[in-house]
Formats: sequence, C-alpha cells, structure tokens
Amino acid sequence: MMRKKVRKAVFPAAGLGTRFLPATKAQPKEMLPLVDKPIIQYGVEEAIASGCNQIIIVTGRGKTAIEDHFDVSYELEKMLEERKKTDLLAIVRRISDMIHVSYVRQKEALGLGHAVLMARELVGDEPFAVLLADDVIDADVPCLKQMIEVYEETGASVIATQVVEGPGISAYGVLDAKPVEGRWNGRLFEIKNLVEKPKPNEAPSNLAIIGRYILTPRVFEMLEKTPKGAGGELQLTDGLKQLLNEEKMYGFVFDGVRHDTGDKLGFLKATVEFALKRQDLGSEFRRYLKDLKV
Repeated sequence: MMRKKVRKAVFPAAGLGTRFLPATKAQPKEMLPLVDKPIIQYGVEEAIASGCNQIIIVTGRGKTAIEDHFDVSYELEKMLEERKKTDLLAIVRRISDMIHVSYVRQKEALGLGHAVLMARELVGDEPFAVLLADDVIDADVPCLKQMIEVYEETGASVIATQVVEGPGISAYGVLDAKPVEGRWNGRLFEIKNLVEKPKPNEAPSNLAIIGRYILTPRVFEMLEKTPKGAGGELQLTDGLKQLLNEEKMYGFVFDGVRHDTGDKLGFLKATVEFALKRQDLGSEFRRYLKDLKV
C-alpha cells in the first residue's frame, strides 16, 4: 500500500505571548524578529524545505500581522521597485510567493490540542506535521525532514525529542520509551507513555518533547473525545496518550540545535547565534562582542 506523503504543516499561533509583554500587547509573539526575520518564518521555511507545500496557521484575535506578513504587499513592492531596491524586493516577494498558506481561527486559547483540532477540516484524512514556532531549530538537514524520513519508514506518528539532563527536564513533556535497534543509531525510541512536566526524580527518562510532531489523522478522533484538563484546556499530550492505545508512536532525537525563543533568555541567545552566522553581520558583530566589557 502506498503511504500518503506528509504535505501539510500546522502552526498553532493563537497563544497570547504573555512572557513577552509589553512587546506582544499589539503584535503576535510569532512576529518577533530573530535578527530580521519573524520567528514563525523560520518554521515555515523549515516545513517548505522538508517537502510540505501547504501551510495551515491557527490564529486568534489580534494575529492579523501574521496573515499580512505572508500576503502580497503591493504598496511596499511598488515602492521598492521604484527605488530600485531589488535585493529587498526579492526578499519581500519570496515571502508572499513562498507557498499556499491557509488560516483557521481559534476563537479562544483552549490549549494546544484544541488548536490542532481546529485544523482538522483543512488537513483531512492524511498525515500532517505540527510545528511550534517558539522552537527554532538550526540544522543542516531540516529537523522536520529528518522526522519525515522516520515516518516514511515506520508509518507511525513521530515526536521530536532531545536529551535534557538534570532538573530542567521537569519543564517538558517527557517520553517513557525504549530504544529501537537498527539504522537510526540509537536515536529512535518506541514510546510507551508520555508524562507532562514530571518532578525531576519522577521523570521516566531524559527525553524531552520538542515542538515538532508528525501525526496520523487518527489523532483528530482522539482529541475529539479527550476530556479537557486544567483551565478547560485540551492538551495535545492527552490526545497523544489516547492515540498510543491504538497505534505505535516514536520519539526521534533529531540532529540540530534547538532554540527556545518563547523564553526571553532563549530568544536573546538565538538572536546572538543567528547574527553570528550571518555573512553580512557575523564578523563585525563578533568583534563587537569580543570588545564588550562584560
């Protein structure tokens, strides 16, 4: 049987971004720039580079800046054209030409599981990716592309994971999983259970769940019948636990560096690291950092 390809990528972007107030009072946190590109664009580019040709963004109130960003901006393009700013014009056009982007509204922020469920009609009956824009992953082979290779071999849902040592593990969902022998060099794990934010001494492993998922469409049925948790929110982890009763699921330790840009310190570190890698900024910025009296 021919396995359906992963063509659609869902971006839940309806959260309130309270950790970055007041900057996020009037603009979505997904639009905060890492150097000169909004956080969400890094994720969209990763999805496209991984073979997804349909982007689905789950938005909420006050998120029109995201829609505007991926739309054509006639006035801006005309102005850049008239002023012969061809480099900038190419950058702006590349954003709107990028791919087909659809939007679905999550009227209330009722949890990650609910946001994913909102995309059901647009996803339909096929496997799909979920990317959390806060997790910006710098990798030679896009993280999602690595995961799609695992999906194509296993036909099962795949969750990105990374090793987190020490008490920091309690900030994450954690996998209870056993290693899979074979060609993935000890980086593939069959999941037995998922535990949300355990105490450090109760964590079943050091494998933390990171914001990349490839899910089978069966997850929608599970989310629909999953009871809401604390604060009336529908958690994706709870839906995945239900799915685990019906299907196999794998955790994959991806190759790459993950930046948690949903955290102020993580955002600052990511800004520095991405700036240092830039050809137009890197060497001068490096000199500046060396001269700082810290």
